[in-house]
Parts: sequence; C-alpha cells; structure tokens
Amino acid sequence: QVQLVESGGGLVQAGGSLRLSCAASGRTFSVYNMGWFRQAPGKEREFVAFINRSVASTDYVDSVKGRFTISRDNAKNTMYLQMNSLKPEDTAIYYCARHALGGYATTRSYDLWGQGTQVTVSS
Repeated sequence: QVQLVESGGGLVQAGGSLRLSCAASGRTFSVYNMGWFRQAPGKEREFVAFINRSVASTDYVDSVKGRFTISRDNAKNTMYLQMNSLKPEDTAIYYCARHALGGYATTRSYDLWGQGTQVTVSS
C-alpha cells in the first residue's frame, strides 16, 4: 500500500531554514504530480507548493514565493520543500499529498496524504 511520510520539521528562529522531505513507498511516485500543504492552529489547510511529475512545472502560494523551493527526486521516490527566510507565520503542520485530478491548489484534488510534520518558527 502506498504511503507518504514527511520528515524534517522542527523549531527554528525567524530567518532560519528547514528542508522538509516526503518519502513515498511504492513504484508509482514518478507518475504523479505532488503538492505541499500546511495547516496552522485554528485555520484551514492551505496550499503551499506544487510540482508536476516531470519537474517541468512548479507553483507556489504568493506568501512563500522567493523563499520556498519545491523539488523532487523520482529515482529516490522523494519530494522536498526547502524553506528559507522563515517567518513566524509559517508555523504550521506541513503535509505532502498526491495529486489526483482537478485544480492543484485545492485539498479535494489530492487522494493521498502524509501524517504531517510540525514546523515552528520563533520570533
């Protein structure tokens, strides 16, 4: 059964960096587009970044453009989110997800989710 497992979260000071990883089991990782979402306490889960299966296309929510970089290594069945210049408002649980169909910025377009990894940015 295919699973997604996030890692790399933690506590960091404002201005610092973290690199999140999303490891996928199974052999079909490379055929799927993937995304990162985050959910802060009391807020809805929101889109952060998207990458297509061939790594030819990426997109980001405006609030992270220029600071975050999404990437993937299909040979390793792993997706990454490099987060630089972190701000306290980036504090959230970060989830990776497998895109199924439809618009890539909405949660209902994803059919498989990881358990999440906590990112906390102190001021």
